[in-house]
Amino acid sequence: MNAAEFRKIGKEMVDYVADYMEGVHKRQVYPDVDPGYLRPLIPDSAPQEPETFEDIMKDVEKIIMPGITHWHSPYFFAYFPTASSYPAMLADMLSGAIGCIGFSWIASPACTELETVMLDWLGKMINLPEAFLAGKDGEGGGVIQGSASEATLVSLLAARTKVIRQLQDKCPGLTKAAIMDKLVAYASDQSHSSVERAGLIGGVKLKMIPTDDKFSLRGSALQKMLDEDKAAGLIPFFMVATLGTTSCCSFDNLLELGPICNKENIWMHIDAAYAGSAFICPEFRHLLNGVEFADSYNFNPHKWLLVNFDCSAMWVKKRRDLIGAFKLDPLYLHNHSYQVIPFDEMLCPHFQHWQIPLGRRFRSLKMWFVFRMYGVKRLQAYIRKHVKLSHEFESLVQKDPRFEICTEVVLGLVCFRIKGSNELNEALLEKINKTKKIHLVPCHLRDKFVLRLAICSRTVESVHIQHAWQHITELATELLKKENEQKMNQ
Repeated sequence: MNAAEFRKIGKEMVDYVADYMEGVHKRQVYPDVDPGYLRPLIPDSAPQEPETFEDIMKDVEKIIMPGITHWHSPYFFAYFPTASSYPAMLADMLSGAIGCIGFSWIASPACTELETVMLDWLGKMINLPEAFLAGKDGEGGGVIQGSASEATLVSLLAARTKVIRQLQDKCPGLTKAAIMDKLVAYASDQSHSSVERAGLIGGVKLKMIPTDDKFSLRGSALQKMLDEDKAAGLIPFFMVATLGTTSCCSFDNLLELGPICNKENIWMHIDAAYAGSAFICPEFRHLLNGVEFADSYNFNPHKWLLVNFDCSAMWVKKRRDLIGAFKLDPLYLHNHSYQVIPFDEMLCPHFQHWQIPLGRRFRSLKMWFVFRMYGVKRLQAYIRKHVKLSHEFESLVQKDPRFEICTEVVLGLVCFRIKGSNELNEALLEKINKTKKIHLVPCHLRDKFVLRLAICSRTVESVHIQHAWQHITELATELLKKENEQKMNQ
């Protein structure tokens, strides 16, 4: 493909993408295929001769689209939102064209420097304490990770390295293995499974602490477990607090947890993967109170801030703690023309030392395009619209005496269920997803099977909420009628 062909075909692809986004509501939200459907539809090996763009796009509709779950359909209410916007798509196109691998400043100076500025922009949008910002003189700073899972793992590994070095400085005879055997990390019983995975990869014990009746981790519960573990000779070193848990969007109590972590010399990482975007709105910023006690903080603009995946924003108070854990500097990554220049580690950071992979894409372009083409006010309006729609659905549920709301609706997630057995609610969810008119996923809250409805699509409106509720109640009526008939026949 030459430049002239790319111009022509590129315009066709832009039209296809725009048509897809505008017409996604007409497509069945949930695919109707069986596992392994795709392999028989494509050749066993790559073609020896080139094929045309037209033939490929025919196969997109024939082979790919039937197996797509349409996350951006206004009838998609599962998981949490994944962001999508035209400005971010344009930025991704430009990033792909530039094609830099921005592991260090000289590998592409603009890639590195724009990222530091965008993380400061975003930090100011959520009123993050100055200690987390790069600025000109700060010790902290931000970096884009691929996901919140990566941010949690990076934080845990940095905390692990820090505590091992501290203990070995005090007692030079201590081996790393002896320390590792006693290290213990903590999270709530509502934390994401990625936290448990970070513990597995990091080779440390991870303990889940019971939450209160609002599914929030409290300071007293943490302190009790810390006292028990220290008495048993263990070394607490890391704690993950969650703001906006995946199951029910509950919030751990930072104002209680933070001072305990600071007093006990425990690294506190905050995972706000979903909820963090809402903090650009002043009315939700109080949910972040206590972040000043944290050592690291993370949320995903690629969930709810219209920046397409992947873009997970992470900040640290002391960047040297992160760099100290991951810094390796082989000669083949040096640029000797610039070795004589004194580097400011924040103005010109080598982000290879802030993450697990070496390579990284020019992801900050997406933030730059979205922030400039939307502006903070329109991004705030987008968040508020989703929250308003979630309360509209909550109100519909509350008006039907057959249903109950299971947790407080704070942002864009509603947890609800039929008043009845878990089996009844499992059957309802199965009917909902089998009809494929809308898509939901469940969670467990204590011993209850609960349905989750998350406001996800950029284009979702009240009409889609009303449609979803009408569909749910119709299926519930059928299910309850059948259950009553079975009881009468017993």
